[in-house]
Amino acid sequence: MIIKKKLSKNKPNIFTKLFLYLMLFSGALLSLFPFYWMFVIATNPNHVVNRVPPAMLPGEHLVINFKNVLETIPFFGALYNSFLVSTTVTVSVLFLSSLAGYAFAKLRFKGKNVLFVFILVTMMIPSQLGLIPSYVIITKLGWISDLRALIVPGMVSAFGIFWMRQYIKEAIPDELVEAAKIDGCSQLRIYWTIVVPLILPAFATLGIITYMGVWNDFMWPLVVLKDESVHTIQVAVRLLNDAYVRDYGMIMSGTFWATVPLVVIFLVFNKFFIESLTKGAVK
Repeated sequence: MIIKKKLSKNKPNIFTKLFLYLMLFSGALLSLFPFYWMFVIATNPNHVVNRVPPAMLPGEHLVINFKNVLETIPFFGALYNSFLVSTTVTVSVLFLSSLAGYAFAKLRFKGKNVLFVFILVTMMIPSQLGLIPSYVIITKLGWISDLRALIVPGMVSAFGIFWMRQYIKEAIPDELVEAAKIDGCSQLRIYWTIVVPLILPAFATLGIITYMGVWNDFMWPLVVLKDESVHTIQVAVRLLNDAYVRDYGMIMSGTFWATVPLVVIFLVFNKFFIESLTKGAVK
């Protein structure tokens, strides 16, 4: 009886629940409002955007604004370039990071801890410091205005190795790996048949983070991609802002359609993403 009374006292009352739901709902509205506002601007002509007070409801110019985008930049070509680069880099990061993470989590070799610390240190170095050395290397390789300049440097991720190492270390028991070794499995077979099926949530989380990071990358593609035919979507959308008279409806229309693929990818892998983040929170 005493335990039940204590549990009943710890239960949140209805006012606490309402307050929490209200805060969550308010946070969701604040998070979604920029996307809604972007859509509103993308569906209205430029004179409506500059009106005071501004329009708060969608208009009827979404198709017209998108036609202006297609006439100004090679939108679908840039979209394809971003899709190619983001997909290739994400697949490479998932494969190489999971391999390295498995090695650091379950294998024993000399210098493992020192090498892992070195990888962690590279995460603390701002990426801007490596901009000039990377540009010099890409220039000597002859990869200026080549998508390889975006793909090859991003094929390995220090954060991906760290993430996979931590996840594999906690999610896969050492006894399972040892049992597979006794049965005669090689390390690659253990990785492919045991490790990979058990770390699918980690794959989804790292895949979403990597894909979004590569898709939204702007500085490095702007530096190395000189030819308009190989521009990624972020660099191409920037060209919409170069006109003397800025058409905000056209700019936001291009931005809106450039954001749609990321939203679709997140919705598809949302279940695995949440499962990975909450794994171990509730037993």
